[in-house]
Amino acid sequence: MQSESTTSFYPHLRQRFQSLVWSCLDADLTKSAVFHAERYFSMDRTNHEARHLYATSLLREGQTYSALHLVNGAHDELCTGCLEIKASCSMKLGRHRQAREALECTLRDTNYVSSASSSSRIAHSFPEEAVLRCRSGTTAFKGNLPEKASRSFQDALALNPYLWEAFEGLCALGTIPDIDELFPPRPPPVKRGPPEDIPPKSAPVATGAGFFTPDTGNGGNLFRQWKPDISQPQPFRMAPPPEPSHTFYPFSPEDNSYLVSRPQPTSNSLAQAVSRPLSSADEAGPVQKRMRSTTQQPEGLKAKASKSSLDDPLKKARARPALSFANIFSSSGRRSQPTTSSRTNAAPGKSNAQPATGHIATRRSTRLQTGTGPKQLHSKQSSTRDRRRPTTHSRTQSNTESEKDEGLTVGGEVAYSPSPPAALSPRSEASPSPSNWTSAQEQLAQEEYEHEQAEHYIYELVRSFARSTRALALYDCQKCLDELEQLPHVHQNSCTVLAMVGRAQYERQDFSSAERAFKTLRREDPYRLWDLEVYSSLLWHLQRSVELSFLAQELLNINPQSPQAWITIGNLFSLQKERQQALTSFRRAIQLDPTCAYAYTLSGHESIDEDLNKAINFFQSALRADARHYNAWYGLGTCYLRMSKVRLAEYHFRKASEIHPKNAVLLGCVGMAVERRGDRETALSLFNEAIRIAPDNALVRYRRAKIYVSMRKYTAAVEDLELLRSTTPDESNVVFQLAKAYRLLGNVVKSAQTLAAARDISPKSISKIKKLLETVKDEGDEQMDEG
Repeated sequence: MQSESTTSFYPHLRQRFQSLVWSCLDADLTKSAVFHAERYFSMDRTNHEARHLYATSLLREGQTYSALHLVNGAHDELCTGCLEIKASCSMKLGRHRQAREALECTLRDTNYVSSASSSSRIAHSFPEEAVLRCRSGTTAFKGNLPEKASRSFQDALALNPYLWEAFEGLCALGTIPDIDELFPPRPPPVKRGPPEDIPPKSAPVATGAGFFTPDTGNGGNLFRQWKPDISQPQPFRMAPPPEPSHTFYPFSPEDNSYLVSRPQPTSNSLAQAVSRPLSSADEAGPVQKRMRSTTQQPEGLKAKASKSSLDDPLKKARARPALSFANIFSSSGRRSQPTTSSRTNAAPGKSNAQPATGHIATRRSTRLQTGTGPKQLHSKQSSTRDRRRPTTHSRTQSNTESEKDEGLTVGGEVAYSPSPPAALSPRSEASPSPSNWTSAQEQLAQEEYEHEQAEHYIYELVRSFARSTRALALYDCQKCLDELEQLPHVHQNSCTVLAMVGRAQYERQDFSSAERAFKTLRREDPYRLWDLEVYSSLLWHLQRSVELSFLAQELLNINPQSPQAWITIGNLFSLQKERQQALTSFRRAIQLDPTCAYAYTLSGHESIDEDLNKAINFFQSALRADARHYNAWYGLGTCYLRMSKVRLAEYHFRKASEIHPKNAVLLGCVGMAVERRGDRETALSLFNEAIRIAPDNALVRYRRAKIYVSMRKYTAAVEDLELLRSTTPDESNVVFQLAKAYRLLGNVVKSAQTLAAARDISPKSISKIKKLLETVKDEGDEQMDEG
């Protein structure tokens, strides 16, 4: 099930995942589709929609057995969608009878409605720009154009951060920018609440009649100096209802766009969220223009209108059509166009109008406020001052101001007035009070907030996976494991995470932890092929011939055309010392996938003891397939070291160490080459760094002990060798080297005891023991077996 933290917005999260997966499938980015579908399925494994999407993505990626395993559960757990996908998998595997049975079961269901036929998605003739850039990067990478590939991948991620294949391409190149640069952090979403009061700004002052008069310093132009602050929400304005023909719901499966868009409410909620009903002018066109009376209203009527506005503050003014630009830019001396009220409950005598040209659309003023609180005091002061101005001039200026203000609306915004037109209070710069926050607006705000939560959850999830994947690509294995531990718990048991844990532990040479991770991965998905070539090498290092043989048979049965299966078979033959059979298996893997650098590298390691030139060719072919394959650089360094080309060996060992700086064995190889060159101090510092990285690495510690002996630092050598003897007591080379260190220190008794133990462990080393007995204290170093 989904985690408790995502329960509130899980419907939005589900729809967003569906949109992402189908968009990737439509763009033929199947690896990205598998990644997002696995995230969706990991959140709720009982959700059949997530199961179907995950299985469909695996099927499109070519992992047919894995897709069939997902939908081939117990009969009572299967639905028509599972049977439909099972039929597709069976047809691809050539099991036509099983496919027919699945289809017959699907057709017998009277309530069957295919998920693909019940909904439609927008189809595009050509993919979007981000997809094209991702494909361009992939072709540049395969064409050995790393710089152009990196640029294309980064451009694709800038346009669409959910293209996982673009990020994997950057990881394969090794030129991975910082995660905050590729995926800029986003603030957590905040729910939109009722509008709060905004401090009043300098604006025109209203007269007692409800119209505006310009400031004396403006030279007759009301809006010469005062302009609204566009960055702040404009009072009495709300966003226009969206155009149905240009909007889409971002979570629906029909949407195949990756871009994030604001959610559009349903038709019911939208109708409730609009702050005003449609007027007659909205449906039947402009209403008949009526002349507004120019006579002054009696004070009693004014007071009555003001009182009614106080008693019923929830009455809203009707919307008005947009004005033409001729009316917006009218001068202060020009008589403005009339305003026609669309209210049906107002008396005709309360509406004043002036003659106007006929081509201007009718409208009504929205400068109508409630007269409560301290604003009434301001109203009295304004009306007292404005009595000195002519009524006609005041009305003209207010219309001009109203027209100017309407010109600031964008895309047909709906004007909003919280008070009747006869209110005597001045214009207020405050937003509607929280009491006007309706349940429909609250529902719309909650829907937007849940959408933003879902989008933020997916984005942060992609960022977390990107951090761990980047660390693994740079071989910072401990950081990768730390990042994976920070993932939500529901994702930590997914196949992708388990495979990353196994590879990270393997690179750290923690073989027992890596074995546990791969075994768990095999239980989760018994038919998985990805990353199992690493598991086969792990079993080779652990000398598990039985498990390796079983794995080879299973992978060969799953897909005999997969390079992973033949690499596993080659490792099995290599463990059994059948080199020719191993080379044949690796050659078969290369034929199936010419870009498989690991098969070339293993072929080189199998040939290194027989033909160094042949091994060098294999390693160079591996580097042509993948320039960051550090095993190939290591193999070349080993070949050149055996050929006594110390400078070339050091160069290739350093290249391997630059790619994998946390590998203690590679640092030890660099130190060994530097020692062969004669620089013992530098070699000792390299060995110290390697032991700091991996204190439990026996090979590096043994080499440091030998260099201590060669530098006549016998006490330090004895400490390392004693530690190695406690961890590997049956290693004859360690015991023999320890006896030599005691002999050179002058401790004859300890040396004799250690030599006796070495003779018992390895009776064939009696000749070396006799030679060691002839040495005296502080004699120079001799050539010893490295073991």
